[in-house]
Amino acid sequence: MRAIIIGGGVAGAAGAIALRRLGCDVTVYEAYPDPAGQVGSFLSLAVNGLRGLDTLDCLEEVRRAGIDVARQHMWSSSGRLLGDVPRGRLSGDPMHSVTLARGHLVEVLRDHAVRAGAELVTGERLTGAVTTATEVGAEFTSGRTDHADLLVGADGIWSRTRTVLDPNAPAPEYAGLFSVSGVAEMPAGLTVTPGTFNMTFARNGAFIHVPAPNRALWWSAQVASPDEPDLNAVADWIPELTDLYRHEKSATAILESTVEVHRPTLMHKLAAVPTWHNDRVVLLGDAGHPVGAGQGASMAIEDALVLARSLAAARDIRQALADYAQTRRTRIAKMVKAASDNRDAKTAGPIERRINDLVMPVFFRHFYERATGWLYNQPTPA
Repeated sequence: MRAIIIGGGVAGAAGAIALRRLGCDVTVYEAYPDPAGQVGSFLSLAVNGLRGLDTLDCLEEVRRAGIDVARQHMWSSSGRLLGDVPRGRLSGDPMHSVTLARGHLVEVLRDHAVRAGAELVTGERLTGAVTTATEVGAEFTSGRTDHADLLVGADGIWSRTRTVLDPNAPAPEYAGLFSVSGVAEMPAGLTVTPGTFNMTFARNGAFIHVPAPNRALWWSAQVASPDEPDLNAVADWIPELTDLYRHEKSATAILESTVEVHRPTLMHKLAAVPTWHNDRVVLLGDAGHPVGAGQGASMAIEDALVLARSLAAARDIRQALADYAQTRRTRIAKMVKAASDNRDAKTAGPIERRINDLVMPVFFRHFYERATGWLYNQPTPA
């Protein structure tokens, strides 16, 4: 079987590895010319995603590229500890979450895909696709065309494949948050426990920091803003953020010790996508279901494995894609709901924030692992 994959990010590269394990002839088309994929800041992989990478034989390289994160600390704006829970796992699980630069994860996955025999073509953006009874034809902005038995749309939240499948598919909407990330030197007087992911529910959003090697801190300010901001209007984000997070002492200290700031990004949400596939085209990862809440990459990896398993088990491609969608929809819908709750906590107003400060310690102490067990207990697709 020959497969075309649109998008060479986490979902596309993982999909290429999974399909090559079936013996498929795979070509990945990536719209951006840079094959290294250095886009975005850092991300987290929970144990469900890491076990997927283990199945794809990529786990150890990903671990070496990132930071082992065993615990997650949640803080109030005043500096009160609201919760201390396992990060991306259950407490009895010996595997730890990993935080790493998105670009490094993409590099590892693309390298494995190419070594497995997939072809990577950069600088080609999909414009359309035509499905017939025997194949699917892809068209690109350069005028290039290609034909295959299967086309996998792994082209992210702004997916062109999604609109090819359904011209009336929902479009991304601004989610009331934007993100600015960077790297700081460890501020004097700030104590940070190694191997912890720290999230402060601040007055103007959320502030995340993770201790990195060489006394560095990786940080991300997820700023609540009901109106979509012009991210190009601010030349120097540090004074802006320092003012926004002036009530949170640890955030202020980190921002004042920053040595590197990454390009800011808007955070988007997407209404439920009704059409995930037709007879020869299917969506993978954020193209069909952006989830966030630290699970975007892990869910994309799960998608890739379930798609490959469905193709291996079904009598034809049409049945395989239907089985894939049926298998994934319930889990994804539950994850999207959890991500929405997570986003609401970050954009809470003063009254909701005070209520959260009272409720969260009880939830994290008594109910957190019960509430997240469904996410980490599911067997990894083979």
